[in-house]
Amino acid sequence: MLAATLALGAALAGSALAGPSPVSVGPLDLFKRISSGCSTNGPASCHNTTTEDLCCFESPGGLLLQTQFWDTNPSTGPSNSWTIHGLWPDNCDGTFTESCDPSRAYTGISTLLTDQGASDTLSYMEQYWVDINGKNEQFWEHEWSVHGTCYSTLEPSCLPSGSAKGAEAVAFFQTVVKLFQTLPTYQWLADAGITPSSSKTYTLSALTSALKSASGVTPALNCQSGSLNAVEWYFNLKGSLLDGTFVPIDAPSAGSCGSSGIKYPLKSGSPASTTTSKATSTSMTTSTSMTTSTSKTTSTSTLKTTTTSTTPTTTTSTGGSSPTGTPSIPTSGTIEAETGGLLSKGTWSTQTLATYHFTGTAQSFTMTSSKGSCGVDNDGSLSCGSGLSSTFSAVSSGGQILLAYEGSTNWSADNVPSGSDQETVYADSDHNETITLAIISA
Repeated sequence: MLAATLALGAALAGSALAGPSPVSVGPLDLFKRISSGCSTNGPASCHNTTTEDLCCFESPGGLLLQTQFWDTNPSTGPSNSWTIHGLWPDNCDGTFTESCDPSRAYTGISTLLTDQGASDTLSYMEQYWVDINGKNEQFWEHEWSVHGTCYSTLEPSCLPSGSAKGAEAVAFFQTVVKLFQTLPTYQWLADAGITPSSSKTYTLSALTSALKSASGVTPALNCQSGSLNAVEWYFNLKGSLLDGTFVPIDAPSAGSCGSSGIKYPLKSGSPASTTTSKATSTSMTTSTSMTTSTSKTTSTSTLKTTTTSTTPTTTTSTGGSSPTGTPSIPTSGTIEAETGGLLSKGTWSTQTLATYHFTGTAQSFTMTSSKGSCGVDNDGSLSCGSGLSSTFSAVSSGGQILLAYEGSTNWSADNVPSGSDQETVYADSDHNETITLAIISA
């Protein structure tokens, strides 16, 4: 099982960069990490009774969530390992804040890591933190700017004097990688006789029991069209994200998988090479009580940046930017963004919205407008009436029904529309404006 607490920091100096077993990797570069100077003897995040120093106590985003992907269409990463999505600081009540400091939306993550001595972390990310469309840089930039900038303990003012610009982002990626290495989901399932198959199906209880037996906590499992495609591991944090102690906890809510008939599809590609390194296995104490803490302040620091807004975006949800839950979808309705929504061609606009018709279940449905069937093209663009027809899904989030494609509720566009403008919407988070689309019953 996982240790009662998973400590990251100086104790790891010089150890091997071991991935989810079986994996063969190079030397660990965490000895180059900066130190927070914070104690880990205080309360864990979401468990404080007094106002804490937000450089040494993660707040308000004290419910940390690491999601791992099992991508098979197309396959990403080794065939015998799950891959990293990110590490998100949800608020203690399950809501979350995004894009907290656009001035620190650093680009060129590969260069940033290399320049600050984290080339081994970069090499690991290139194998285990990969985008389904091959756009790794944009994926990493998104995870940092949308989620990483919301950590109170990674504010530039919390870093040691003289720290290089962007050092907090480097520390973020190092921490995410190291935490992922303690969560060998593939191996834990395989140890229980649960392996990818073209014919077998599994029950939710078998999957969660295997993972709880190995880790000591119960994660949330998410499915797309009946196939396992994501796992969510939850933590509280003692001290700073720079070098604090992660305390694993049970997922606060269940994922979207059904109770039985769950497929665990095969990946194409090659497995990672084997190693004898394994994650620590001891029991732990779980925790369920949560309190909402004080808000953090932001400061500015710049490298080459991309600025898309000037204020943080707050969203009510359970489970970060890829929320879970299986709703009932209406037969018809509009599709709305925070500003405006979709017209009949599938474009984003502030004009009168189109009525869409939905056929199927929340886990798998098609949709049409007055222009015809709707689908996602090879470049990721959404359109209706162009001869395409794709399968979509929906998840519950804060009382809303969010439109999802291939398991993700992230959509993006180049600009926010105004007046008579119409913006093409893409089923990714690679463009300047990342949005969610809510299905509103007619």
